This record gives sequence, structure tokens and C-alpha cells, in this order.
Amino acid sequence: MSDPSRTLKVAIPKGSLQDPTIELLAKAGYEIYVSSRGLRPSSNDSELDLYMIRAQEIGRYLGQGFIDCGITGYDWAYENGVDLVDLGELPYSRATTRPTKWVLVVPEDSPIRKPEDLEGKRIATEGVGITERYLKERGINAEVEFSWGATEVKVPDLVDAIVDVTETGSSIKANRLRIVDTLLTSFPHFYASPAAAADPWKKEKMDRIALLLKAALAARGKVGLKMNFPSARLPELLEKLPSLRRPTISQLSEEGWLAVETVIDEIIVRDIIPELKRLGAEGIIEYPLNKVVP
Repeated sequence: MSDPSRTLKVAIPKGSLQDPTIELLAKAGYEIYVSSRGLRPSSNDSELDLYMIRAQEIGRYLGQGFIDCGITGYDWAYENGVDLVDLGELPYSRATTRPTKWVLVVPEDSPIRKPEDLEGKRIATEGVGITERYLKERGINAEVEFSWGATEVKVPDLVDAIVDVTETGSSIKANRLRIVDTLLTSFPHFYASPAAAADPWKKEKMDRIALLLKAALAARGKVGLKMNFPSARLPELLEKLPSLRRPTISQLSEEGWLAVETVIDEIIVRDIIPELKRLGAEGIIEYPLNKVVP
């Protein structure tokens, strides 16, 4: 039987962030096994007790101490207004690498042009707390109602404006809506409950997970390159390819040749490899990276 003091209760966001989060955890070394109906996944780390919870609720359960740590958006931690320990921002999202934005939206032909025009109006949103705090900071009196979804269809017939989430803005344009202002910009964060952060074993375990998650994100979009390179042309290589200004270089057994290894952005590989070949490189190998630890 496992020791409860050596078990970390971890929340994984259920919903749109679920798949990218599980992929990120896998890159960090934590394989998560999710059944089609189960909300209690298993993993290759016996010290983790996993829960699949909606991102909107994770902050609340962390604040209440039911969960030790979890990944949820900064926006939902802000919405719940709970006291959490932030173990680090994780810049990824459900569809792109862009942050999530909570935006104030009205129909294209709406007379509302600035936030102050909301005075006395009605707003629908899932982020009631986010919206009410935004209005309070600006001294604007407006009615805010909770929306269960499909918020875009509620303007202008049911409400005057909405506050909704966007990454690219494509859905807003498709629905002939217009952004008036941005209330909040959010990436997922790895949060801990204050109680778990005060426990030495749990804190060390969480810090290790945070380190590996950040390392996995740092490796995103990068690859490793290794090659054999004529030593006489090394200065030319370093001059013409600034991305290789800090490669690992070692002497080969064959005189006049070096082994060169480096990490570069994957998007420039297609341009660099022909240049490397032109400069005399041989045996060029490109390989994927799971983690980059500074």
C-alpha cells in the first residue's frame, strides 16, 4: 500500500487543454494513461495520484487543499480569486502557441466603442469574476450574467456585449463581431496549494515536475544537429552561421576533422543544412529533442 505522505495529488485540465497537456507531460517524462470514460488517469510514476478536472475548477480545489498541484490557466486562477503558489508559467495553449485572451466583444454595428459605453448595459460571459473585476476597476456599472456556452449568439438580441475567450480571433470575425478591449491575457500555469508547497517532500517533487515541464517547452520547435566538419573551415562556419556560435566541438581521430553538435530552431534547418554541406560538412544528423534544460 502506498504511503499517503509520498503521494502527490495532481490535477490535469479536462477539456480543450487535455490533449496538449498530456502531450507536454509525456515530453517531460510522465506518460499519462487515460481511458475513454475515466476521470482518474494513471501514469508511469507511482507517486502521482491523478485527477481529470475541468480547468475552471482546478484553482478552487487547489485553494481548498483537496488537490496538491495542477495545471490550469492563469485566467481561471484569477477568476476563482484563490491563494495559490505559482510554480511557473507554461506557454502553450489548446490550438496554437499564442496565449488565451479574454476580450470584450460587440456586434460590428454596435454603438459601443469603448468600455465606458457599457454603463447600464448587460454582458454575458463564462468569466463572471474576470468581467466584474474589470468593470469595478474602471468604475463601470453593468449587469454581468453567467453564460453556459455559445456566447457569441447572444448578441445583440439577448445581451449588449459578451466577454469571451479567443486565441486567433477567427471565430469572432466569422460571427461578425468586434473586439472593444482585452481584459486578460493568459497561459496555463503549474500551481500548487499553499499546504502542499509547505510540505518538503511535495515541494521538491513539484519543483522537479515544473523543471521538466519547462524543459519540455524549451525544446519545442528545436532540433539537434551533429556533423563531421573540416577543422580548417571552422572559423567560416562560425562566421556565416551565427546560430552555431556556441556549438560543442571535439576532435575526431582523423586529423583535420571535428565533430560539431548544436541545437537550433527547426524552422531554419532547411536553410542551414545546404549551407553546412557547401562548407564541407559530412555525416549530418538531425534529431528531435524532448527537453532543453538551461
